Amino acid sequence: MAERVLVTKLGLDGHDRGVKIVARILRDAGYEVIYTGLFQKS
Repeated sequence: MAERVLVTKLGLDGHDRGVKIVARILRDAGYEVIYTGLFQKS
């Protein structure tokens, strides 16, 4: 069973390229990535 990683992008801007790259790298390394999308609040 793969380890799970929660990836989120906090803030109000719409720039999510960096977090998508990180998520892809983690997924390719064998992790299960949960990406919550844009415009999340803490």
